[in-house]
Amino acid sequence: MTAQPDHHDVVPPMRTLAELRAALSVWGLPGDAEKFERELADADLDDLTSVREITQAYRHRVLLRCDPQAMAALMRSTEDVAFELGQKMAEGAR
Repeated sequence: MTAQPDHHDVVPPMRTLAELRAALSVWGLPGDAEKFERELADADLDDLTSVREITQAYRHRVLLRCDPQAMAALMRSTEDVAFELGQKMAEGAR
């Protein structure tokens, strides 16, 4: 598992590929850095839209890891979310 810094209120810089790589090595989920490199290697680097989509996806993953509320939401079980949704739907039907 990757090491995660103690400070959740700091977003690492990710303006360059080097900064994104560094952020993924610290904040990424296990395997993110390797998967990023594979996707980038497989991409047509002349297709800037494709490269941008790949980098944006991994930036968003780092941003999720930096946000304690987002991580808490991702950690919820399917049953918990389904129960809450059912309650909200029942309240709306009243």
